[in-house]
Amino acid sequence: MELSSKQRAQLRGLANSIDTILIVGKDGIGDNLVKQANDALEARELIKGRVLENSLMSAREAAEALAPLTRSEVVQVIGTKFVLYRPSHRKDKKDKIVLVEDKKKRGV
Repeated sequence: MELSSKQRAQLRGLANSIDTILIVGKDGIGDNLVKQANDALEARELIKGRVLENSLMSAREAAEALAPLTRSEVVQVIGTKFVLYRPSHRKDKKDKIVLVEDKKKRGV
């Protein structure tokens, strides 16, 4: 699943109002952090993370390492914060994020 620029912009706007719930510390990305990220993505679809100053990773490195482990997409990285998105697979979830349609122009 590759996000278009319009979808990415929509998710960036939604991410402005959410709190940081994932914190990458000096231990880096371990099994507990991946499990926490998976649980949060399943419940919320869009999560914001932060990399502490004492971490050996940058925010971009952390986001790009965490995305394949959680089957999510990196939406944005700014400073020490990053945003990840993965659509929920639960059918009973009421407030799913509906992405805008990607209407690409096709050449003739």
